[in-house]
Amino acid sequence: MIEYQLEPRLSVDEYHDILVRSGLAERRPADDWAKLTQMVENADILLTARSQGKLVGISRCMTDFAHATYLADLAVDRDFQKQGIGKELIARSHVAAGKHTLLILIAAPAAASYYPHVGLEKHDSCWIIPRE
Repeated sequence: MIEYQLEPRLSVDEYHDILVRSGLAERRPADDWAKLTQMVENADILLTARSQGKLVGISRCMTDFAHATYLADLAVDRDFQKQGIGKELIARSHVAAGKHTLLILIAAPAAASYYPHVGLEKHDSCWIIPRE
């Protein structure tokens, strides 16, 4: 059984661990503990999925709770994927931010085919300024 909960005080160690076990660490600054700490501390929503106390999934969002919510991280332990955990994390994160907000997510190329499967719509007008 998977237990979902808001965990605003999630430890950076657990956050790092789920990034590694999910494969998301490849696209995050996983070796920069100062940056990881800021990512955890400045998130508006940290929603976790646990199996018998073990962290098996996380959703990390920034939101204004009025108009827009950016789902920055969706990570599920490789051993727990394909069980609906990611879909549930997305849904619960949207509820936590407010269903009246627009939920925005930038997919990694390898994960792009997953998101339509769980109900997200593709939007072609995303623009970014790359990191320096």
